[in-house]
Amino acid sequence: MEIETPDVPVQPSQSEIEILQSLWARKTATVRQIHNDIKATRDIGYTTTLKQIQRMVEKKLVEKVSNETRSHTYAAILKPTRTRKSLLERLIDSAFGGSSNALVMQALGQAKPSKAEIEEIRVLLDKLEEDQRG
Repeated sequence: MEIETPDVPVQPSQSEIEILQSLWARKTATVRQIHNDIKATRDIGYTTTLKQIQRMVEKKLVEKVSNETRSHTYAAILKPTRTRKSLLERLIDSAFGGSSNALVMQALGQAKPSKAEIEEIRVLLDKLEEDQRG
C-alpha cells in the first residue's frame, strides 16, 4: 500500500532508490525479483539485497505484504512522485544553492535533448507562463 506523506521521512540512499524503482515498476515483488532487477545493472549479492530490504522495512520505506509462501512479497510505502520531489529539492538546495534555474541550465548543458524533448520543454514553459498570468 503506497501512502502520500508530506515529506519523505528518511532520504533513501542510491541502493534504496534502486529497490524502490523495482517495486514502483512491479507494484509488489519478492526479494528474488528485486535482486534480479538490480543485478541486471550491477553486481550485487542476494543476501545484500535481502539485508537492504529488511533495513528498508525498519525505516518504513517498504512493507511486507504477503507471507503465503517461503518468499516474502514487498511493496513500496512511499509514492515515487513524492520521493523524487524530495530528492530533487535536496539536490537543488545542496548542489545548486536553491536555484532550480541553475539545475535546469546544468541539465540542459550536459545532455543533448532531442527535438521532441525540446518541444516538451517549450510546452511546459508555455504552461508555466500561462499559469503565472492567471
